[in-house]
Amino acid sequence: MGITITPLNSGFCTSNPKTYHYHPSTHKYYANVSGEDRRLPVFCYLLNTGSELILVDTGMADSDRANRYHHPGSEQLPDQAMPRAVEKAGYRVEDISRIIFTHLHWDHTFYMKEFSNAKYYAQKKEYEFSLNPLPLYYKSYEYQWLGLEAPFLGCEFQLLDGEEEIVPGIRVYPTPGHSPGHQAVEVDTGDGTYHLVGDAVFLMDNFKPIPEIGYDVTPSARFVSLTDWWESVREIKRRCPNMDMILPTHEPALVERFAKTPVLGG
Repeated sequence: MGITITPLNSGFCTSNPKTYHYHPSTHKYYANVSGEDRRLPVFCYLLNTGSELILVDTGMADSDRANRYHHPGSEQLPDQAMPRAVEKAGYRVEDISRIIFTHLHWDHTFYMKEFSNAKYYAQKKEYEFSLNPLPLYYKSYEYQWLGLEAPFLGCEFQLLDGEEEIVPGIRVYPTPGHSPGHQAVEVDTGDGTYHLVGDAVFLMDNFKPIPEIGYDVTPSARFVSLTDWWESVREIKRRCPNMDMILPTHEPALVERFAKTPVLGG
């Protein structure tokens, strides 16, 4: 049996299409760009290699913390907290052997310390930035200046520098832009190779070209480097021309897709 992927939704986080999902220069080309907050899922992915269990991200914080410090209107049900979600999917928290983080923002790292038997993997550039981020990103990394303790503080990471194979059939490659050390995860399955791309894009719309203005992608409006973001999205498209094999964290259409197909690659 090849590697399987079980998507686990850790809750819903609100964000604004105009200020997050679509760059201002693209608004008139999309009828659904509004100024109203939209609820987006926060997916993590459980990889079963047959010999070990690997998580990609550990999801968002509880509703109270998400609403108080991050995005009002966000919600996490008790069974969506990642340790409980893993158990509900039929696995044991203590059997997770590795966790690969696409990046270290608050909605991708919560509850990580509850997976006490896991090794943690992140890009070196991401980890270093998370410890001393620009003030604009204090909330993203729950920086201590805010009086918070980030989930990853005190944790030992296996720091990566570029492309690397984690185990046979599971690889990472850099996709900076949304954050300085963002990475995507390639997973070989019986269905083919899936690309778990975290927040490299918020929506699948971000992969679409806009020929009227010469764009080969639709940029988002939330990034540390738009140049890096653009090149990363181009690289994902180059590596994975089949859009069905690309799995972001926040695409709303995935909720229905995963309800119909709760395990991929089997």
